[in-house]
Amino acid sequence: MERPRLALHWKILIGMVLGAAVGFAVNTFAPEMWGPLGVRDSAAYMAHRVSDANADAKPVAWVMRFVAELTQFVGDLFLRCLRFIAVPIVLFSLIFAVANLGDPRKLGRMGGKTIVLFLFTGFVSAALGVTIASVFAPGEGMSAEVRENLPGAGLAQAEQAEVSAAAISGWKMALDAVTTNPFNSIANGQMLQIVVMSIVIGLGLTMIPKEKARPAIEVCESFAEAVLRLVQLLMHAAPYAVFALMAGIVGSFGVGVFVALAKYCLVVVGGLAIILFVIYPTLTTLLTRRGNKVGWRRFFRATAPAQVVAFSSSSSAATLPVTMECARDRLGASEDVASFVCSLGVSFNMDGTAMYQAVVVTFLAQLYGVDLSFADKLLVTIMAASLSIGVPGIPGGSLVVMAVVLDSIGVPTQGIAIILAVDRVLDMCRTVVNVSGDTMGCAIIAASEGKLKTEAEVARMGEA
Repeated sequence: MERPRLALHWKILIGMVLGAAVGFAVNTFAPEMWGPLGVRDSAAYMAHRVSDANADAKPVAWVMRFVAELTQFVGDLFLRCLRFIAVPIVLFSLIFAVANLGDPRKLGRMGGKTIVLFLFTGFVSAALGVTIASVFAPGEGMSAEVRENLPGAGLAQAEQAEVSAAAISGWKMALDAVTTNPFNSIANGQMLQIVVMSIVIGLGLTMIPKEKARPAIEVCESFAEAVLRLVQLLMHAAPYAVFALMAGIVGSFGVGVFVALAKYCLVVVGGLAIILFVIYPTLTTLLTRRGNKVGWRRFFRATAPAQVVAFSSSSSAATLPVTMECARDRLGASEDVASFVCSLGVSFNMDGTAMYQAVVVTFLAQLYGVDLSFADKLLVTIMAASLSIGVPGIPGGSLVVMAVVLDSIGVPTQGIAIILAVDRVLDMCRTVVNVSGDTMGCAIIAASEGKLKTEAEVARMGEA
């Protein structure tokens, strides 16, 4: 009798837990281990800089350095492969999906439903962020020493964000979504511009005779299918890559940075958990058809691999190939719906970011003693939801957006430096929500279009 195979998402989860454990051990014990190995300046040794302090380094130290570098290489290579796939999969999949609809009115209907859904969840997420930050008030109990001793590097980033924020306007954001050089957008991975460009090209293909459009559509379909096959192949390496990524992240940061900002971090993680475990499964359960429900279990079972990769990579764009594979092959959305909704969602659906920005702004207002009225909180909600949509061509993405909102209610933008110490790990958490929101959208839109397979059909497809 053949033993049941462990599901991919469990393998990835095990890799993540083991990587976090190894990273914690390295962060805790490595500083004490270098001395007996003859390494007195570990920073110079790891950077391959010659130092008299490391003249007595033993061979075991070289082995430790090699293992650390190999681990980092494996994680970085996996992310690079995903980023390599992300742009072509958006370009070809979205052109094929739009062109294959045939009737532009179908695109208008599906696109309209997708945008309304994403706007709704974005506003709800931002409102949730303002609400929980107001109720638990993480900024009111923090010592004044925290803001008086802001890190110099953090202040520099905050000041740069303030300068960039001054140049932002709604008109400029809309204008930047349309590229002036498609090849430059592709080369620089400007996802919002690539999405708009792909939709426009797909629409163009629907407006010419079918016999002329067919070769281009078939080429895009072949490329999209080939890239998805590469994703399926790449996912076999995901457990090992996630182990390497988590070991590097936890080994670098440790857990000490969370002590001073513990209440703030708990509020952020709590809000993200409500979106992920309550709002999304509730919406998929209510808005999918009877007899083919996407309930809590089905939703997370299908989305789990993308969630773990998102947590490890902190990048919705890098995770996009995995998200599309999960939406199509594990959730059961049709290829055209998965391609359209996930590609649009990577720059348009950022519920985790919207919630996070709302919490940050409310937290910093409390920290600086700025009393927010109901009108101010409503303004923060609207701005956090609308500005969470991809902002192309602006350095410092989320920091710039936060600076815009902070300026609107009179909170010093220098406060951004306070949250930078824990932003990397919280970014991992909100990326999980952003990616999960895309699969949520796929389930709802596919069900509304009659293009969602049943669990039984998905299982048969997996066995084949």
